[in-house]
Amino acid sequence: MDEGAPVFLQISQLAGLILCSSCSKPLPKTSVWRFVSGGVGQHPPTGTLGVSVRRAGLRRHAPPVFALFAFLCALQRLAFHSRRPALNWLDKFSETWPRILTTLDLVAALLASFHALLHKRDSRAAALWLGLIWFLPVAGPLLYIALGVNRIRRRAVSLGVMTPLKAPSEFSESPQLEAEHLKTLASVVQRVVQRPLTVGNTVRALVNGDEAFPAMLAAIESAKRTLSLSTYIFDNDRVGREFVAALERAVRRGVAVRVLVDAAGLRYSWPPITFELHRRKIPFARFLPASLLTPWRVATINLRNHRKALVADGTIAFTGGMNIRDGHVLAAAAKGGVQDLQFQVEGPVVAQLQEAFASDWLFCANEALGGEGWFPALAERGRVIARAITDGPDADYDKLRLTLLAALADAQSAVQIVTPYFLPDIALVTALNVAALRGVRVDIVLPAANNLPFVHWASRAMWWQVLERGCRVWLQPPPFDHSKLMIVDGHWVFFGSANWDARSLRLNFELNVECYGRNFADEMEKIVRKKIRRAREVSLADVDARPVPAKLRDAAARLFSPYL
Repeated sequence: MDEGAPVFLQISQLAGLILCSSCSKPLPKTSVWRFVSGGVGQHPPTGTLGVSVRRAGLRRHAPPVFALFAFLCALQRLAFHSRRPALNWLDKFSETWPRILTTLDLVAALLASFHALLHKRDSRAAALWLGLIWFLPVAGPLLYIALGVNRIRRRAVSLGVMTPLKAPSEFSESPQLEAEHLKTLASVVQRVVQRPLTVGNTVRALVNGDEAFPAMLAAIESAKRTLSLSTYIFDNDRVGREFVAALERAVRRGVAVRVLVDAAGLRYSWPPITFELHRRKIPFARFLPASLLTPWRVATINLRNHRKALVADGTIAFTGGMNIRDGHVLAAAAKGGVQDLQFQVEGPVVAQLQEAFASDWLFCANEALGGEGWFPALAERGRVIARAITDGPDADYDKLRLTLLAALADAQSAVQIVTPYFLPDIALVTALNVAALRGVRVDIVLPAANNLPFVHWASRAMWWQVLERGCRVWLQPPPFDHSKLMIVDGHWVFFGSANWDARSLRLNFELNVECYGRNFADEMEKIVRKKIRRAREVSLADVDARPVPAKLRDAAARLFSPYL
C-alpha cells in the first residue's frame, strides 16, 4: 500500500484486497495487485498488512461481491490519477459529498413518509414506520423500501390472479340455515369474500397428527388424477419423508402432483425438504423465496403463505392449522409435541379449496391449473353448509378480520375461541367486549406455555382489556395447543390456518373455512369443553398480581403487536 497516498486511496486499496481475500479461486498475486493499484509494473506490498491476496477470485454465486470490488477499484484508480494537478475533482467531491448525502437522505425520508401515510392502513404501523424513517438516517428509508412496501398486489395483477379463479358454481344459490339469526352473518361474509356458500358437505375433525397424517397419506395413496399440497412448514423428518415417499409413488402412477411450500417454512429443518422433492422429481414451488443475499426480494420476506391444504382428485380435502412435521404426532413426540386440529372435507366446498391452491400456484409457478382433473363435478355428501375464505395482503386483505367482526356482532348466546396466539387489534377487542356486555358467554382458550415467549408476553399485556368486560380466558397446560377454532351459538364453526394476531390478519396469506350446522358445531363444542376442563381460568386479579418487571416486559413486547 502506498503510505504517501491520500487516506481515501489507502482505504480503497485495503477494501479491494479484503474483497479479493474473500473469494475462492486463486489468482496470481501480481495480477491482482496491478488491478487494484492501477499501476503497470507495480508489485504487491511486502509489509504486514494482515490481508492475504492468494485466495483472490470470484465466487460464482456472489456477483454483488465482484460488482463492489470493481466499483472500489474504479474509485481507487480515479483517486490514483487525481493526484495529478489536472484531475483534482475528487478532492472537491470529498468536500461536497456530506451535503449530497444529507440531501438524498432527506428526499428519501420524505418519499418514504409520503408512501407510508398514503398506503399503510394501520395507523400504528404507519406511526412506527415514520419513527424509524426519521430517527434512523439512511437506514430508516432503506428499511422501509425493503420491508415496508407491499409489492404483492402489483405482481398479482401482472399474473392475473387478483380476481379469484372460478370454480364450478352450480351450488351458488343461498341455502336455508338452521339458525335464522345467522343469516345476517352469511350475507355479510358473502359480500366480503364474493364467494357462495356450498351445501351438501361433510366435515370431520382429526385430532393431532396421530389421526390426521394417516388419513392424509391414505388420500395420497388412493389419488388417481391430481394432488395439490400447500403447507407452511414441511420438515425433513420422519413424517416429512413419509409424505415425500407417498407423493413420489403418486407421480410414478401418473398422478399430476403439485406441491407448494412457503420459503420461510422450509428453514425449520435442514437440509430442506425441497432437496428430496427435487431428487425424486416431484413438481414443487417455493412461495416468495427471499433472503438478505437477494436484496431485490427482501420486500417480501415478511409476507408468508400460512395456508395448509391437501386436495386429492379434487374430491377430498384436508385443511386446518397442521404443518407436516414430527411434532404433531403426540405418541412419538420427544418433548411433549404439539396439539392441533386438521379437518377432512368432502363435498362442493372442496372446489373452493382447490381454487385457492390454483391461484397460489399460478402466482408462484406461472402455471394455470384447470379442467376436470383439478375441478371435477362434485356431488353432495352431507348436510354441512360451508364456504372457504382466503385472506392476504392483496385483493383478499381484511376478509378474515371482517368475518370475525361480523360473527361477534351476530352472536347471541356463546362464543368459544381456541387460538395459540391472541393479539387482537382494538376493533376485535371492542367486539369481544360488546358481545360480553350483551350477555354472550365469551370463552378464550390459550396455551399456558407458548412456543413463542415474546408473543406470550405481548398477549398477556392485553388480557385485562377483555377480562374487565366479562370475557373469560383459559390457559391450557402442555403440550402446546396450536389449534385454531371458533364456535358461535352452537351453529357456526370457523377453522383454518389463521391466528388471532396481526401477522395472520394483515401480513400472511391464510385459508379458513366457515361452516353452518348444529351437528358439526356440537362435535366441535365437545372438543372445546374438553380443553376447558384441562385449563385454568385467569382472573383480572391474576393479571394485576404480576411483578412490576414482568409488567414492563409484557408492555414493551405489546408495542410490537402490529408485527407479531
